[in-house]
Amino acid sequence: MNRSTTEPSGAGTEPHTRVIAVPADDDPDTLADILARQRAAFLRQGPPSARVRRDRIDRLISMVLDNREAFTDALSRDFGTRSRTGILFAEIMGMLSSLEHTRANLDRWMRPHNPSRAARLIGVRAEVQPSPLGVVGIIGPWNFPLGLVVWPAVSAFAAGNRVMIKMSEVTSHTARLTKALADDYFDRDVLAVVTGGPDVAAAFANLRLDHIFFTGSTRVGRLVMQAAAANLVPVTLELGGKNPVVVAPDADIARAARRIARSRMVNGGQVCVCPDYVLVPEHLIEEFTAAVRAALAETFPDIIANDDYTSSVDDANYDRVLALVDDARARGARVESVEPAGEVLPDRRTRKIAPTVVRDVTDDMAITREEIFGPVLVIRPYLGLGAAIDHVNERPAPLVAYWFGPDGPDFRTFVRHTRSGGVSRNDFGMNMFPVDAPFGGVGHSGMGAYHGKAGFDTFSHRRTVVGSDLPWPITSVAAPPFSGALRALVDFTLRTAHRRSRSRIAKSTY
Repeated sequence: MNRSTTEPSGAGTEPHTRVIAVPADDDPDTLADILARQRAAFLRQGPPSARVRRDRIDRLISMVLDNREAFTDALSRDFGTRSRTGILFAEIMGMLSSLEHTRANLDRWMRPHNPSRAARLIGVRAEVQPSPLGVVGIIGPWNFPLGLVVWPAVSAFAAGNRVMIKMSEVTSHTARLTKALADDYFDRDVLAVVTGGPDVAAAFANLRLDHIFFTGSTRVGRLVMQAAAANLVPVTLELGGKNPVVVAPDADIARAARRIARSRMVNGGQVCVCPDYVLVPEHLIEEFTAAVRAALAETFPDIIANDDYTSSVDDANYDRVLALVDDARARGARVESVEPAGEVLPDRRTRKIAPTVVRDVTDDMAITREEIFGPVLVIRPYLGLGAAIDHVNERPAPLVAYWFGPDGPDFRTFVRHTRSGGVSRNDFGMNMFPVDAPFGGVGHSGMGAYHGKAGFDTFSHRRTVVGSDLPWPITSVAAPPFSGALRALVDFTLRTAHRRSRSRIAKSTY
C-alpha cells in the first residue's frame, strides 16, 4: 500500500509530492535481531563524536519538518478530528526550542568532569566521563505519538546512543508513516522504528536494552517496569495522574476559570499535564463554576463540525470517559454538559464529548480515582489551605500540581508541603516552558526526567576514570598484613570523627 507525503524540494520552492510505501507491522521475533544489529554497530564504532551526534539530531528534526503535512494528515486520520494548527504546535513546534538547545550544548555536556583537581599535584588524575549507554528503547504514547518519541530520541542521540522506537498501535497511521520515513533518513543500526500491537509491545519491553523510556499510563508503566526488571534494564517512566488545581482565595476568579477551562480542553483533554480536578474555596465555588461554563460556551460555540475540537482517539477511550461520567451521575454527582445550542452530544460518529463539569463528587466514584483523559473537569470545594494540601497529599503524587493565585506565602506553603513532578502557577504546563528544566514525574506519575541536560544525563552513564603515576600504590594499605602504624591511624581517625559528630549533635538546636 502506498500513500502520498510532501517534502520541500528546495529553498523557497513549493513542496512536491512523493510516494512512500507504508510498511507492515513488525513481527515480535524480529526485534531481537534489530537490537543485535544496533548493539554490534555501537560496540564496533564506539561513542560517536559531537559532529555525528548533531547530524543524527538534524536528520531526525528534518524528518519531521520535511514531512510535517504528511504527519498532520496521519494524525488527523488517527484521531478523526484534530486541527492542523494544534498538531503543528503541540507535536512539533513546542519541542523545537528544547531540541535546538540540546544540539547547541552538546560539546559542553560531553566534556569530562574533573572531580579531584588537587590530586594532580601528587600524580593522580581523575575524570568522570559521560558515556553512552548503548541502545535505548522508547515506547511511545498515542496522545502525542510523534512529539513524545522524537523528544526523548533526540536526548538519546545527544548522549551518543542508538535508538529503537515502538510506536503506539492506537495511532496506526502515524506509526506506519514514522516507520517508513525513519528508514529513509537513517540506517536501522542507528534508528529503528517498529510498529504492531500488544504482542510487539510486550516483546519490545522484554528486550535486553540498555535503557527503556516509556510514556503512557501508570497501569502499563507497571508492566513495562516488570518486564525490564527481569533483564535489569533501567527505566524512565513518564506517566500520568490526576493533576490537581488549587484556586487561591485571592485569585482573580474569572481569569483563573477561563485559563483552567481552556487548559482542560487541550487536545480534547488527552494530555498528561491537563488539569484533572479543581479545588476552589467553598464560598467562591458558584462564581468559579459559572465562569468555567461561560468560558467553555464562548470558546466552543459549535463542536461537532468544529475542526479545532479534538475527538476522543478511539471508541475505547470515548466509552471510558462516558462511563466515568455516568458512574458519577449514578452515584449522585451533579453533571453539567456545556453543549452548543442545537447539537446533541456526546456524538459517537465523531467521538466528540461536550465539555463537562462534574460537582458534588464523593470518593466512591471512579472519576475521583482514575485519570479522566477527556473533556471533563471535576470541581470540588475546600475549607482552608491545610485542607487543600491534605486532599492532594492523600492521593498519589501527580505529574503537575497547579496553583492559581499570587506568588505569596500560601503558594510557597503549597509548594513546600505537596509532592508532584512539577508545579505550574497561573498557566498551563509552565513547568515545561524553560528549555533546560527537567521534566518528569514522581511516585505514581513516573520516575526519571528528560528535556535539556536532564535528558542527556538520563541516557548517559557517568563513568569514573582514575589513574596514578605515583611510584608506589596508594591503596595497597587495604591488603594484609596490617602494620601497627595503620591500626593506630584507623583508631585515631575514627575516634576523632566520633567526637566531632557528637559535638555537632550537642550544639544542635533542632
